Amino acid sequence: MGLLDSLFGKVLGGGKQQSNLVNELMGLLNNQQIGGISGLVEKLSAKGLGDVVNSWISTGKNMPVSPQQIQNALGSDTISQIAAKLGVNTDKASKQVSNMLPQIVDRLTPGGKMPEGDLMAKGMDLLKGLMK
Repeated sequence: MGLLDSLFGKVLGGGKQQSNLVNELMGLLNNQQIGGISGLVEKLSAKGLGDVVNSWISTGKNMPVSPQQIQNALGSDTISQIAAKLGVNTDKASKQVSNMLPQIVDRLTPGGKMPEGDLMAKGMDLLKGLMK
């Protein structure tokens, strides 16, 4: 996933930590145990964030999500794992995820549609278009 993080890092800005965060979030979005991006959307919706997540997918403005909402929705274990991989505390990890996840979901759902098939391939195609 190194190329994907590098491209996302260039598109979204940020350094190595930002790239590592993108890597972790793409891993979460590709996690078939939670059902990929669709499963993550369902998980967040079940925790009361349906309108927020739908705004990320739609073509309108992305609604914000707080670090606390992200931690409650994803669970402290997931946030702790991300924090450990980033070398930050869980509060900082929650804040970073709450800032980055809406952008990634938004960019992976162009035209307000959930991606089908290989999410990594979709992400690469999207990023190639953004880099032109």
